[in-house]
Order: sequence, then structure tokens, then C-alpha cells
Amino acid sequence: AAARSHGARTNSARARGFQVIGGARGATEASFGVREHGVFLPVRFYIAPNARQCYHGVSSREISTAMQGDDAWQFYKGKNILAPMVRVNTFPTRLLAAEYGADIVYSEELIDRRLMLCKRVENEEWGTIDYIDDKLPEENSNRIVFRTRKEEKERLVLQLGTGEAGRAMKCAELACKDVKAIDINMGCPLKFSTTSGAGAALLKKPETIRDILTTLRRNLPDEVGVTCKIRLLDSVKETIELAQAIEKTGVSAFAVHGRYVHQRPRDPAHWDVIKQVVESVSCPVIANGDVFVYEDFERIRESTGAAAAMAARGAMWNQSIFSKGGMIPIRENLMKLMTKCLEWDHSLRNTKYLAREILIKSTGLENEEGRALNKSNTVAEVGKVFDLPDGIVGRNRLAPLKRSFDEVGDEARQ
Repeated sequence: AAARSHGARTNSARARGFQVIGGARGATEASFGVREHGVFLPVRFYIAPNARQCYHGVSSREISTAMQGDDAWQFYKGKNILAPMVRVNTFPTRLLAAEYGADIVYSEELIDRRLMLCKRVENEEWGTIDYIDDKLPEENSNRIVFRTRKEEKERLVLQLGTGEAGRAMKCAELACKDVKAIDINMGCPLKFSTTSGAGAALLKKPETIRDILTTLRRNLPDEVGVTCKIRLLDSVKETIELAQAIEKTGVSAFAVHGRYVHQRPRDPAHWDVIKQVVESVSCPVIANGDVFVYEDFERIRESTGAAAAMAARGAMWNQSIFSKGGMIPIRENLMKLMTKCLEWDHSLRNTKYLAREILIKSTGLENEEGRALNKSNTVAEVGKVFDLPDGIVGRNRLAPLKRSFDEVGDEARQ
């Protein structure tokens, strides 16, 4: 019925002089959001008689009402941003980066098929908002898929790993109350992302890119930004064409990692190509690549003309890269990050991962400290490895731990 209605409205629109973009079957499905998992995306047809173009059933005039133009430029201009990194941009890292001065922080890439099945829980015990995989037992550290808090909202961008508009929309609907923007990962070349059609796999699928971004922009509240992060394509021309196509979807901004898909971190970033991309569009562009000290944020902005700058590896190794006063020693930063992990009783697995990544860059793991870290079975044991004070595990908990009936009874009998 939806398809028949769409056909009738499309013919009517053409008869009235509209230019309807996307008449293929895939575009029709995108217009209505008829997707797997029961996601329904409402469509608002041709809202103004003078709207001459329609992208998958949404007029270009309607798209332009979202966070764009001056609002987007005000939000991104001159900002220093924590770039998304898998397993790195968890709750403790984001909090510490913001304390040092990060203006905007991205989440790690969250895979759509997992996030969309989560339950959003306002955790009164911790004062956090948790996205829970309630199929897992409470003692499983992987149960919390994503954690944030209300104070983080105005600087937080949630990055999705997705290759399909319906799943992306379901995730965005779930999370949009807790974040400033939803970002689509289109740059990660690793199998973790690309096997599901996400990450860099999207770079060769412009129709899918348009489908995802226009669906999000059409249906999310105007105050929630829609962005994406891309890598360089095989040629400058292709990269510019993609950037211009992305801009037309109504995004608030997009980030450019200045490396080609086949390049790895050891290869220099191409700031010159980022500059050409910036000059080809009018929306804010975020420049990413080879930002290792605070001064590099301004250097990459000046060299490329980008509105904002991102740090990835530099921020993974030392979050104080965001401090105007200069970076503190790596060891001191590590202690601050481990303290954050223990205070929030962060997952053991991720706490050890964060510590390892910093130690690999500094003292290494092939020593007594590294071996002790690897053997740690609790976050309290991790604290002992780094000689952190006793009693800090879970000290940010707002509500007291619930005690069992037997424990209370034992105290009463004594």
C-alpha cells in the first residue's frame, strides 16, 4: 500500500512540475523506510509548492531546516575533537579528554546490529545513562554496550557502524536524546567494520550513503546533527565528488581522514587533499590525520581551511593533547585514566586494553608491570599494578550497594 501511495504521489508531483530524484525500487524503499527489524521511517512529501527537488521523498527545503549553516559553523568552528577509535573512546577516555579541553568527543564505533537491540536505562546508582544488552547476565562486563551521562550530551557524537538506513535509523532513534550528533563511519578499512558493509565499504556505494544520511536527517530532531567520517578515494576528483554528494544530503558537517583506504597510520596524512575537499564544499569540514600535539590542531586547520580538527592516536596515547597548557607526561596521564576507570568501576577488559595501548607507546609490556597487568583479574588488581590508592574502585557510585537479606540479618544477630 505504501508503494502504491508513493507511486501515485510521485506521479502527481511530476505532473505539478517537481523534479523527483530517485525513482528506482531501492529509492522507493528508502522513501518509506520499509526495512527489516520492523523499522518504519515516516515520510513527509513535497512540503512546499516551490520545493523543486525531492531526495527520496524529502524536499531540499525541508532538509535545510536542520542543524546547518550558521548553527553548524558555530558548533564546529575552531573546535578540537577526540576522533572515534574502536575500544578507545569508551566512557573514561571521553571524560578525561573533555576535562583536558576537548570541545567535542566521539564515541567508539558502535555496530548497528548490536546497539539497536539494546535497552536504554537511566542508572540511578551511577548517575549514568546505560545502553544495556539485557540478554547478557549482570555480571558480564560486555552487558553495557555504551555509557554516557547527561553532562556529556552537548559535546558527544555517537558514531555508528552501519551499512543500511533502517538499522541506522533505529539506533539513532534510540540514542538521539543523549547525544549532540549521530555520525556514520565511512572510513575504517578494517574487517571489523567492512565485513558488514560499513566503514570504508560504504565509500564505493554512493546510493547507500545518500540513503543513510537523508533518512537520518529527515527523521531526527533538527537539533541533532548528522555527520559522517570518510577517507580519501583513489583520486582527488572522486573524493571531491563524494564530498559534494554528502553535503547535498543535508549533513551538519563531515570529517575527512587524510589517508587513502590502503594506507596505514605510518603513512603521512595528505593535508593538501583535505584542503581541496574543504574548498569544494560550503559546510564545515573536520580535518583528521597526524595531530600529535596541541599545536597541531591549529596547524591542520590553517593548512587545510577546515572548520575543526581531530586527534586520534595522539589522543589515545595521551589525552592531555587537548590541554592548552601543554601535554603532561605519558605516565601521569596514564594514572589519571586508570583512576577514571576504577572510579567508575569500568569493565576489566577495556581498562586493561586502554592501559596496554599507552604502555606499548611508552615503557612496553615486556616487563614486570606489563606482565602484572596482563594477569590482573579485577579492576582493583589493575589499581595495585599502578600503585593507585585503595578504596577508589566504584567511588563515583551515587547510591550505596544493595546488600543481601542474609548480610543484613547477620549484622542484626550480632
